[in-house]
Amino acid sequence: MTIADSPTQSAKLDSKVPGGPMEDRWTNYKFDLKLVNPANRRKFDVIIVGTGLAGGSAAATLAEMGYNVKAFCIHDSPRRAHSIAAQGGINAAKNYKGDGDSVHRLFYDTVKGGDYRSRESNVHRLAEVSVDIIDQCVAQGVPFAREYGGLLDNRSFGGAQVSRTFYARGQTGQQLLLGAYGAMNRQIHAGKIEMHTRQEMVDLVVVNGVARGIITRNLKTGEYERHSAHTVLMCTGGYGNAFYLSTNAKNSNVTAAWRAHKRGAYFANPCYTQIHPTCIPRSGDYQSKLTLMSESLRNDGRVWVPLTKGDTRKATEIPEAERDYYLERKYPSFGNLVPRDVASRNAKTVCDEGRGVGPTGEAVYLDFADAIKRDGRSTIEARYGNLFEMYERITGDNPYEMPMRIYPAVHYTMGGLWVDYNLESTIPGLFVLGEANFSDHGANRLGASALMQGLADGYFVIPATIASHLAGRKLEEVTKDHPAFKEAEASARKRADDLMAIKGTRSVESMHRELGNLVWNYCGMERTAEGLKEGKRKIADLRSQFWTDVRVIGDQNTINQDLEKAGRVADFMEFAEVMMHDALVRDESCGGHFRAEHQTEEGEAKRDDEHFSHVTAWEFNGPDAVPTEHREQLTFEEVKLTTRSYK
Repeated sequence: MTIADSPTQSAKLDSKVPGGPMEDRWTNYKFDLKLVNPANRRKFDVIIVGTGLAGGSAAATLAEMGYNVKAFCIHDSPRRAHSIAAQGGINAAKNYKGDGDSVHRLFYDTVKGGDYRSRESNVHRLAEVSVDIIDQCVAQGVPFAREYGGLLDNRSFGGAQVSRTFYARGQTGQQLLLGAYGAMNRQIHAGKIEMHTRQEMVDLVVVNGVARGIITRNLKTGEYERHSAHTVLMCTGGYGNAFYLSTNAKNSNVTAAWRAHKRGAYFANPCYTQIHPTCIPRSGDYQSKLTLMSESLRNDGRVWVPLTKGDTRKATEIPEAERDYYLERKYPSFGNLVPRDVASRNAKTVCDEGRGVGPTGEAVYLDFADAIKRDGRSTIEARYGNLFEMYERITGDNPYEMPMRIYPAVHYTMGGLWVDYNLESTIPGLFVLGEANFSDHGANRLGASALMQGLADGYFVIPATIASHLAGRKLEEVTKDHPAFKEAEASARKRADDLMAIKGTRSVESMHRELGNLVWNYCGMERTAEGLKEGKRKIADLRSQFWTDVRVIGDQNTINQDLEKAGRVADFMEFAEVMMHDALVRDESCGGHFRAEHQTEEGEAKRDDEHFSHVTAWEFNGPDAVPTEHREQLTFEEVKLTTRSYK
């Protein structure tokens, strides 16, 4: 059974966006928020699910403030969070280069980059807080790159004409995560953070309509555990692995967010997925993931393909006159640093024309020859040495001598659980931070803004807004013996029992791969109404097959990675239908959501502001039932709605 094509609709959502001048809203809002007396904070327990940049920074900060924090991660250490894979940098409106940057410009670039599908007030807050993030991280000892004189260095990223990206070579995410991890360890040692590793959240516990705890499965023993608190923070990242092949870590999943969704948290804009233009191309069906090559490489690398279809010569044998630097040709103002959705679609277009390179024809060149000639190999090596080494280890080609081959791949998800200005979901007491929420990036995220959002939410936003719940609501005492905990644990156990009992013929991995192919083919870089309808039908059929023919090996009462994966793939199956449903209902093109029926004569995304200038949030009514559509209308006071142009 598949989700119906015609959703039911309901009233608008309350975003709690404050009024007044945009530049004063966050400051004034914080003053008006209720406070929790420092002496009373020790009375409140806070559960944080996920310990990447958003969760790690929130855990460290809330514990430092005096709250009792229980942090959970599926790894053996918070240092293994996918945040560690971020390479290129983190944006901040410091204007150290003196090239015209400002909080307002970062705000404007982010709204425009998201194709005018984000909430203005949240984006402006993000731009404001960005300057404080850098100071915080420097104080923690994060080794940002510096200029010769010792000042912090910046480089450029896509969708901006200023240099505002702070970086630590090609390891920025790792260094930022180590900063948050060090701050967490200080609080663990002080007894303010109770760290639970190798624990997976399998259900959210809601008591009288308020989130009051979680059920976890111990991934080492198979035991189910109950954990109660006064509030729950979800910091579990995005859902890119629904596509199977992505740049995400293999353990990244939608399960925690989806289980919360099934308990009443609305899921917003699930069709907004980001395809990163600079990834190492797929080389065969045997692959289980793809590898990112940082967007920072487009500062010095030039993207090109042969002018002639079917040219199989080596890159070094193709003369300059027979090369098409198509991004520089089409977008002279931004060149190779156009936003990711634009760069990705253009790469697909030239490959579809038969001008792709490499064994599969699904790749374009990223060439550093001119940069090396201009600046010297030692300079390029200092900027990108670890990325070049990674590329050579994977492909066997030396990028100092031969252009890299790159192709777009799923990288980030702009959709997520709906949250208001406090970062609170539609379930009171459930807050959602970082990539797990939908709030800041609209239909396309600018490069180097994921780290900015995760740390903004964790270090600066949630420490202020969490008091709106803790001091603003009367929270009764709830223990782990409450019937809601018993029901949630029983539901989680039954789900695992059902998976183990199927004993079919197909592996979990094979069904995940098939799902990923369906999602990529029908809801990838280009979508059509007919394709989405067909994709929904095929996913529904695959989901039925999954629950009758999957084979989960092992025993659920001990470590069992096959069972872990089965639970996550089951959630991906349900989620993928809603993602395609959302893409079908949003009958326009915007950012990373490109409907082939809605494009300009030049092949660019064509929005429909009259009918779709809103956030779509879906309410779960059952895996086979029609989800209810809720809308939050977007208003634009500071930025004028125009057709994006990077020419």
